[in-house]
Amino acid sequence: MQFDQLKRWEFITLLGGVAAWPLAAHGQQAAIPVIGFLRNSSPDASTNLLAALRRGLNEASYIEGQNLAIEYRWSDDRSDRLGALAADLVRRQCALIVAAGNAAALAAKAATPTIPIVFATGDDPIQVGLVASLNRPGGNVTGMSLFTSDMIGKMAQQLKEMAPGAAAIAYLINPSSPSEEIYAREAPVVASALGIRIPVLNASTEHDLDDAFASLGKTGVNALVVPPEPFFDSQRDRIVALAARYAVPMIAGLREYVVAGGLMSYGASLPDSYRRAGIYVGRVLRGEKPADLPVMQPTKFDLVLNLKTAKVLGLAVPDRLLALADEVIE
Repeated sequence: MQFDQLKRWEFITLLGGVAAWPLAAHGQQAAIPVIGFLRNSSPDASTNLLAALRRGLNEASYIEGQNLAIEYRWSDDRSDRLGALAADLVRRQCALIVAAGNAAALAAKAATPTIPIVFATGDDPIQVGLVASLNRPGGNVTGMSLFTSDMIGKMAQQLKEMAPGAAAIAYLINPSSPSEEIYAREAPVVASALGIRIPVLNASTEHDLDDAFASLGKTGVNALVVPPEPFFDSQRDRIVALAARYAVPMIAGLREYVVAGGLMSYGASLPDSYRRAGIYVGRVLRGEKPADLPVMQPTKFDLVLNLKTAKVLGLAVPDRLLALADEVIE
């Protein structure tokens, strides 16, 4: 090939490369981030929470199926599967993992020290070992904590107002929960403030729950506080049924207990928490580091009352609680 022909060939090759640039750029634009979602439950039990998460993502300008893809992993209430599911999301090189619940968050953290993790969890994230501090989480983990140390005291106070004749209100505590020590430490403080006894009942199995409720009458307990805790939440229907069988006024940390027939609940709004977690996901995808994003805490607490259950228990709902209630189920 002569010199002129060679230069002409190089020019054509160069033109071909330039023409390919828009196609390559288009291919890069078409690639959308893929995030993982990990929860110790089933899809059916998470419909409203996923809707809230997507609302938060939309507020951050991410729409599933358009500029974001989500890989879902469910353990169907088998926490022993979470480690393998988290590892699978890591193998798929997800850009970020949303971990719903304490067990899922810990499994995700154990699976990767580098992929960003945004959690929504009920226990104190410092106590369980997810972050170093709330303001400066450090590492690759941040998110939304549903835990506040004074929430259990407020629950007892509202239950006492609903059942003024209660001389003793028990705390139901899971001794294997990372927050057990905090709840147990809070009990005597609240008891002193309310002028009543607050014994602690331990339960970490279904059999323990049966025994705990059976012991209420023997110990002179008139009412029960059930804090938000993964094991208790998985046994929600059983706990509500036991409370009905023993005619025990009960306040729980999640609205779902009241929908199932429980008397009342007070706690962080789960949908609002997942919405805010979705906003954090958007911020991380845009380049912010989890280590620099403070762990969010609840700003909205819902009081939910079940008037039918109150009537069955022979309780007159105070006007003040009715006025404060975010939702009344009749």
